[in-house]
Amino acid sequence: MDNGFKDLKVYQMSYKLAMEIFRLSKSFPKEEIYSLTDQIRRSSRSVCGNIAEAYRKRRYPKHFTSKITDADGEASETTVWLDFALDCGYINKETHLPLIKQYDEVGKMLGSMANHPEKFLPK
Repeated sequence: MDNGFKDLKVYQMSYKLAMEIFRLSKSFPKEEIYSLTDQIRRSSRSVCGNIAEAYRKRRYPKHFTSKITDADGEASETTVWLDFALDCGYINKETHLPLIKQYDEVGKMLGSMANHPEKFLPK
């Protein structure tokens, strides 16, 4: 059965990362609820949302590329919030580094998709 965008490795990885960030951010201080906690959750989830939107627009390569680059931007934003979480002492280096590396991999996959939208045209 074709699950569409949910079959994409980059979507699966992004979703897993967003859920990990959700779990981690539960332990952030209450005073961060409307700032760092909200921001990191929104940006990590937006990666997945933009991939889903891109997939639905894949018959239009320019629209597809635009949404994929939006997803890449959200992934980059998430790494900034992870840096803040580290520097504020909410997560440790052992948690931070693997997440950063995984977002780097997501970025590479999204970059490849943006550079080759023709590979994702509907059949």
